[in-house]
Amino acid sequence: MRIVLHREIPDDDLLARQWNELVCQMECPEVFYTYEWALAVSHAYRVAITPLLILAYEQDSLVGVAALATDQTRRETFFLAAATADYCDFVSSPASRLEFVNLVFSELSRLRMPGLVAASVPSSSTTSYALATATQLHGYRTFSRPAFSCAQIVVGPSVERRNRKESVASHKALRYCLRGLGKHAPVNIEHLKSRDSLNRELPDFMRAHIARFSATGRRSNLADPERRAFLTELAGLLSASGQMALSLLRVGDHPIAWNYGFQFSGSWFYYQPTFDGDWRQYSPGLCLLSKIVEAACDDPQIERVDMGLGAEAYKERFATGVRQTLDFTATRSTTRYLREAARYHVAAAIKHSPRLEYGVRRMLGRVPAGVAQD
Repeated sequence: MRIVLHREIPDDDLLARQWNELVCQMECPEVFYTYEWALAVSHAYRVAITPLLILAYEQDSLVGVAALATDQTRRETFFLAAATADYCDFVSSPASRLEFVNLVFSELSRLRMPGLVAASVPSSSTTSYALATATQLHGYRTFSRPAFSCAQIVVGPSVERRNRKESVASHKALRYCLRGLGKHAPVNIEHLKSRDSLNRELPDFMRAHIARFSATGRRSNLADPERRAFLTELAGLLSASGQMALSLLRVGDHPIAWNYGFQFSGSWFYYQPTFDGDWRQYSPGLCLLSKIVEAACDDPQIERVDMGLGAEAYKERFATGVRQTLDFTATRSTTRYLREAARYHVAAAIKHSPRLEYGVRRMLGRVPAGVAQD
């Protein structure tokens, strides 16, 4: 393999095609690994981060993509998509992953990069083994820890699809909410894919997300212009291939729930949902998710609905399984390695000891004095 290094994501149709073909060779292809995702991130967040794109070729064939980035000091290296993607990984065929990751760390070593933070790597990926092996060869120490369990709904073969759809549609609470909405006006669902329809509806989605968070004293990430720019550009890029899916639940002509999602390689991704708080009593977000699951069951190309990061209770009502992710820290610094390991083990100990957790929360001022421990 020969390595080519870029400090930007090139505007290159051939690279885009080869990159996305390589994504399809992954163990579980994800939209987060695509050329379009990397391009949108690099444009929207160019002030804060600089791409470090490492490409591997065999003759003229692209065989590896490491879409990395550095901060402004170039002291921290991480996945370019780390702040936006639910899953991150090195892109290559599984069979060549170890060789490619080894070359990546050879390049990082040549560039005198002190380490790499590799977040949200699927635990089932061959990258777990490749990182543990390749880092040792180049003088890095690696610490890994569980990150998130991402809830998924596997729709299954035809009989299971029918049963799952009927199960969702017959849920008593959902039927009650949909009937309540129907008393105001007819309820309908749309899954928008075209650039024109996305450009028309995205501003309302963003305003609703900001308003919903503001109403509870929180700040939406869509209050950041970079995040809005990223989602807008990404929608335009993915609409060209039909992989974008902005789902809307309407009552009459009024949209009351949205999901900014994707349909990619058999997965329907429930990426960033929101709803109009004025309709909260009817659980519009849950109604929309149920309709997405029903639509997925009707589509033979969809194998699963991935609900992504976050352990919200409503996801447990639908989930049939989870996908675990891991965070890796590869560093040349023994001090940092020990600090990362100690931080994780202390946090794990606190989490599994209610008495210890209570004491720490008291010390941090998160439990009022006088409140008894159960």
